[in-house]
Amino acid sequence: MTLIDLAFSSINTPLTVLLIVLGAYRILTMIVGLDLDFDFDFDFDFDVDADIDVDTDFDTGTSLDATAIDLEDVSNVELKNETIVGKRPKRLRWWQVFLIYFNFSELPFMFTFTSWIFFWWAITIIGTYYTGSYDNKFGLTIFFAAIIPALILNKIFTTPFKAFFRKLERKGVDALDLLGRKGILLSNISGEKLGSVKLFVENDPINIYVKSLDGESMISGEEILIIKESQDKKFYYIKSYK
Repeated sequence: MTLIDLAFSSINTPLTVLLIVLGAYRILTMIVGLDLDFDFDFDFDFDVDADIDVDTDFDTGTSLDATAIDLEDVSNVELKNETIVGKRPKRLRWWQVFLIYFNFSELPFMFTFTSWIFFWWAITIIGTYYTGSYDNKFGLTIFFAAIIPALILNKIFTTPFKAFFRKLERKGVDALDLLGRKGILLSNISGEKLGSVKLFVENDPINIYVKSLDGESMISGEEILIIKESQDKKFYYIKSYK
């Protein structure tokens, strides 16, 4: 059996197709870019239940209600630890621990997701090949069992990239003078709620985290003005531009 036959067998076809789609998407966004718009609704207003210690930075709280982003930006969407755990780092739910532990935060989400799918696909391909189970129920067992080792391999592979992306992101933002610039709010905010703003610097789109300067309520899609940067340099204070 050739690799093509194995990849498109009844057990392996779903992951093969998904991997092809993800690869094609990455190529398109890197080479030609895409102008289509997608709206994503997130609600990260969490109650924290499980008593688990996580070695991470919880300096700021985040609650994103609605985020509108271009398709070409999806590959760079990044979940912050602050977004996942909420304002007070007391106790975490299982899925919050999952996202943080397996590096789905602090890295571009699509980068981590694509990497995980690749390892899942590779383990399933190898497992079904050596057991001859690419078209039977035992192969289905291998398919689901491969999720865990794929996550572990993915964590090992992506961990070195965290420092790289952190430095790259910080260097890019630090080099820009964003104060006094206008942008579009991508989420509803009020009080101490952290949201996201999209603005353009020399025609390049940039997304930053923001808070209301005086705690006033602002809605997604509203035009805003960047007033000042927070002391820890993790977000900016904004006011409505009217």
